[in-house]
Amino acid sequence: MTADDRGATLRDRLHVLLQRLLPQRAMTAVAHRLARSRMRWLKTPLIRTVVALYRVDLSEAAAPRRGDYASFNAFFTRPLAPGARPLAAAPGDVASPVDGTVSQAGEIAAGRIFQAKGNDYSLIDLLGGDAARAEPFQGGSFATLYLSPRDYHRVHMPRGGRLTEMVRVPGKLFSVDEATTRALPGLFARNERVAALFDSALGPMAVVMVGALLVAGIETVWHGPVTPPRGGRVTAWDYPADGDGAVRLARGEEMGRFNFGSTVIVLFAPGRAAWGDALRPGTHVRMGQKIGEAR
Repeated sequence: MTADDRGATLRDRLHVLLQRLLPQRAMTAVAHRLARSRMRWLKTPLIRTVVALYRVDLSEAAAPRRGDYASFNAFFTRPLAPGARPLAAAPGDVASPVDGTVSQAGEIAAGRIFQAKGNDYSLIDLLGGDAARAEPFQGGSFATLYLSPRDYHRVHMPRGGRLTEMVRVPGKLFSVDEATTRALPGLFARNERVAALFDSALGPMAVVMVGALLVAGIETVWHGPVTPPRGGRVTAWDYPADGDGAVRLARGEEMGRFNFGSTVIVLFAPGRAAWGDALRPGTHVRMGQKIGEAR
């Protein structure tokens, strides 16, 4: 039985109930402070534990020794060594933006995005409740990629493009693990998230970085930290096509990072991108790998 075949179990629902009872924001605020501590007695055991527990391969990192990192967050957002992630060869290829596991991929049907058996969520809600912002993606394609603690945590461009808008959407901080994905309807449209919208050679493209429990921050290369702060209202930034403030990034170029594991959702307009065989639920992909191509 695959993840697609399973609905939520009682254990999954209890897992979500526990998260509802937890002080999500307080726990995440503590994680934010601890992750940035430079105290050796704190950061060294944290790094050692995560490397051992999740079998993190530091040999592909630019700094391969655990002692090279000034803080746990520096370790978690570590850059890769040159050449560790070859970029998909053909100019028309869509590259994976992250190292991660495919949660779902497919078409956006009737304004809904498939999450798990019995669960979906609104495209409009995902993008901050603005119907005009969501309209270019109606009937388009989506791919949802989950980053575990062992994965590389920087996010890169699936296609080259010009940034048109960034949206910070406040929300909850539920885990985005498989059990929560099965049991909590609309998970990705509930959690805090940052959506970056681009004009690409394939038309409109969105890369949505979804926060989660203990994800102590989301940042982009053009803005720096976007979360925290948390709460408040939906906030949007517009970016010009040219001149001061314009942001253009090439395919494979870094666009942001998580300060703990979470989820990235990629959106394309209708008829623009065809997903490849690599995007089967449960399949692990690596940043730069071909996951689709231009139609």
